[in-house]
Amino acid sequence: MEVNYMEESRTELLRQIKNEVINLKESSLYKFRIENKVFPVIGEGSHEAEIMFIGEAPGKNEAATGRPFCGAAGRVLTELIESIGLNRKEVYITNIVKDRPPDNRDPLPEEIRIYSPFLDRQIDIIQPKIIATLGRYSMAYVMEKFSLQNELKSISQIHGKVFDAKASYGEIKVIPLYHPAVALYQNSLKEQMFKDFKVIKSFYGK
Repeated sequence: MEVNYMEESRTELLRQIKNEVINLKESSLYKFRIENKVFPVIGEGSHEAEIMFIGEAPGKNEAATGRPFCGAAGRVLTELIESIGLNRKEVYITNIVKDRPPDNRDPLPEEIRIYSPFLDRQIDIIQPKIIATLGRYSMAYVMEKFSLQNELKSISQIHGKVFDAKASYGEIKVIPLYHPAVALYQNSLKEQMFKDFKVIKSFYGK
């Protein structure tokens, strides 16, 4: 039986991240997690994914299961992914913040600061060719990380646009997208979200 050493190495490196997040006592969200007996949400999908989706932070369903985007917004994301001929197992899905903020509030700058190094490592390990951000917090973080801050505008202005950037391992595309939860509150935007996903398909070499 042939062993894919690269896949094995990536799996081990991602497991290390999981262990570190589980024990991240310096995070204010750690205590909230322990008190509520829920899980951190590290990410899931292919460790060799060409496309990485990055959200903001886990919600109630995600913290209860340890899986990203598994509630109503997750169903929308799954539908969008499948609309371009992919499934969730072929991509990698994660968030900047790995623990749920109380009451599903927006992540605080300090929380992004504590958790973002784990995301940076996930990107370097998986080495996606396309990074699709979901929502304004991940859009802002990823675009600033890859020196695209001069291109940064409101998500309503740049959703579905493609930005060329350079990661540690080579050239990548950054594509800001609306957060899937938007479709739950503004159904009129759902058609636009499907159009934005077609942009991903045009750059995906499947």
